[in-house]
Amino acid sequence: MEERRFYPMVLATPVSAMRQRVCQGETRPLQWRLEQLARLERALDQHSDAVLEALASDLGKPPVEAYFEVVAIRQELQLCRRQLRRWMAARPVSVPLSQRPGRAEVIHEPLGCVLVIGPWNYPFHLTLQPLVSALAAGNTAVLKPSEHAPATARLIAKLISGSFDPSCVQVVQGDGAVAASLLQEQFDHIFFTGGERVGKLVMAAAAQHLTPVTLELGGKSPAVVLADADLSVTSRRLVWGKALNAGQTCIAPDYLLVDRGIGAALVAQMRERLQHCFGEAPLQSPDLARIVNAAQYQRLSQLLEQARSRGQVLVGGECDAEQRRIAPTLLRVDDINDPLMQEELFGPLLPVLEVENLEQAIERINARPKPLALYLFSQSPKAQERILQATSSGGVCFNDVVMQVGVPDLPFGGVGASGMGAYHGQAGFNTFSHQRSVLRRPFRLDVPFRYPPYAGRLALIRRLLG
Repeated sequence: MEERRFYPMVLATPVSAMRQRVCQGETRPLQWRLEQLARLERALDQHSDAVLEALASDLGKPPVEAYFEVVAIRQELQLCRRQLRRWMAARPVSVPLSQRPGRAEVIHEPLGCVLVIGPWNYPFHLTLQPLVSALAAGNTAVLKPSEHAPATARLIAKLISGSFDPSCVQVVQGDGAVAASLLQEQFDHIFFTGGERVGKLVMAAAAQHLTPVTLELGGKSPAVVLADADLSVTSRRLVWGKALNAGQTCIAPDYLLVDRGIGAALVAQMRERLQHCFGEAPLQSPDLARIVNAAQYQRLSQLLEQARSRGQVLVGGECDAEQRRIAPTLLRVDDINDPLMQEELFGPLLPVLEVENLEQAIERINARPKPLALYLFSQSPKAQERILQATSSGGVCFNDVVMQVGVPDLPFGGVGASGMGAYHGQAGFNTFSHQRSVLRRPFRLDVPFRYPPYAGRLALIRRLLG
């Protein structure tokens, strides 16, 4: 079979021209960066209602959940405006005696033209929030929103084209072939949010140009519930975090590890909470989003039907193919090799596994690739510290879920299979900046012993430099 080839696409402004604006120093001043952030904020204000409509069209998001995407970007913009001058400031570094007189510092310079590839689950927020960091760091950018959220992709294109010159920011719409063509271009950084399989393709393409990447992926994020947890609060927070966006959230709890002594009580509390939130007919609830497309619905519904045939459904299980809706569902799992435990579910299905104690939970967690998020519900400081010392994950949240992403200056990113690199706040500014080392030396006091001929100087150098 003939090898499939992708050719560089025609952009409104070539990547080389977008990079030139950075190379010429046009994007470096604080004022230029603040002006770009202001342009984005004005566009956000003008289109906030349209954002809610687009997300309802693409994912059936309730207005409150859709508005979270707007809020996240506004918070990022506000933080950048307040802190950008401080982030940009040169950081002095002490120099050893042998280098004096001299001054050393680290300055942050923009990378150039960057590519941001957005996902479909939070298609507005997770495409534009990295843009905030890229502009704050003084870069130009090309955005590729997800084709699986077409209404949002069209809105992003309209918003950006109406606010920015294409030599500063431009949007390219299209499918995976378009993304592959974009990856043939030589960008100065690639920021990708999505799944592990496509993340590997992005990384392989970036390697052709030795382009650095940030990969925000996912994985099976566990939630551990110990016997001393407040089950009423725990059940509310777990239900909310798993049902949010119909479970299509990269940091949603993917499975529960529950102390055996409280397993039945927690399931009972969650059953009650699900009914309170979504009623007797959850598929008719205006507060439940839908699955993004038919392929994702089929994948989830097949997993659900297989689990139903094995008698694993504890709560929920209703589904509607026409509406692409699946009720939040709790599923009993006794075997760690169960099909529900093989890959990230990315939907409203929540396996519940009972464990004997925290140590067994840690053993189960460490048997899998490092997750993007890890949750522990316990009032014990010792248990919390044990989780921190004995596991690794992109982030940790105690006694809640998902909320860690709402702290604007807390770095967000994965580790191992859940991703590489981080953003939000100063972490995002650093991701899209090069930390350039600078040493300033005067012409005076030019000590001769550093220059050849070296005969007889080794003893002196040992005494001076160690």
